[in-house]
Amino acid sequence: MTEKRKRLGRGLESLLSPTRPAADETMAAPLGATATAADPASTLVAEPVRSVAGERVVNLAVEKITRNPHQPRKQWDDGQLMELAESIKANGLIQPILVRAVGEGYQLIAGERRLRGAQLAGMATVAAIVRDASEEQVLEWALVENIHRADLNALERARAYQNYMRRFSLTQQDVAQRLGEDRSTVANYVRLLEMSAGLQQMVVDGQLSMGHARALLGLSDVKLREEMAREAVARHWSVREVERRVQAAQQGALGEPAKAKVKSANVLELEGQFSRSLGTRVTIQTQGRGAQRGKIVIDFFNLDDFDRIKERMCP
Repeated sequence: MTEKRKRLGRGLESLLSPTRPAADETMAAPLGATATAADPASTLVAEPVRSVAGERVVNLAVEKITRNPHQPRKQWDDGQLMELAESIKANGLIQPILVRAVGEGYQLIAGERRLRGAQLAGMATVAAIVRDASEEQVLEWALVENIHRADLNALERARAYQNYMRRFSLTQQDVAQRLGEDRSTVANYVRLLEMSAGLQQMVVDGQLSMGHARALLGLSDVKLREEMAREAVARHWSVREVERRVQAAQQGALGEPAKAKVKSANVLELEGQFSRSLGTRVTIQTQGRGAQRGKIVIDFFNLDDFDRIKERMCP
């Protein structure tokens, strides 16, 4: 019987935790501080600087290291990178990056932020641990490093999960087991990709939290979902408030007749105009021959909401 695949989401100290020298380690200068752009004496691979958890840490020429094509993180804070570069200049690189040998050079597995900081600091070499790794492991480790350090925004994480599943034909349960996550966590992130590009950008920009987004996904009506999202941002609604309004909208939908009349495009456009103007759901119900009479239904969810709508209608 083959051994069950180990989960990466637990026990990643050797990969992700800051390295601590053991009593028998041979310590030299700070990691990666042996060469700078002005000192090209060491351009290939230096002798091991020290040993960490039984693995050799070596200095590699920065120019020999290529980026990880599976890096899920797409946005980088220039200010934070400059702060890291200044720290590296002063103290050296405290934790080595992780790479694998590819052809005549190396490919980054984990530690792109540290590599970028070292480059900004003008270093020609950087401390690294060289490991054998498959394409699948490279993707897994890059994803795990970012997830466990909370470096990814919600959409980057969602796309990383989706890419992982598609590339290796995995289910959400497979991904959860391999990364040490709950299946519901993976599912909730992947569901964010069902939102429109506009709502996804609101999440990336921090206007909507993960909790807000999850609640809004409970609305099957895409137009209503976007309207409620804009209102939530404008009025600074809490996640609980959005959940409550979504629930009320769902209950309203369940109470509608099973065979509702098909509304004309003009009526739907008018409903949209009323909804945008009042910041709530507005329904136009027509009756009689020629639909020349009917009623306008304006939803409100509490007394404060009622007062807000009244102020807009009767200033």
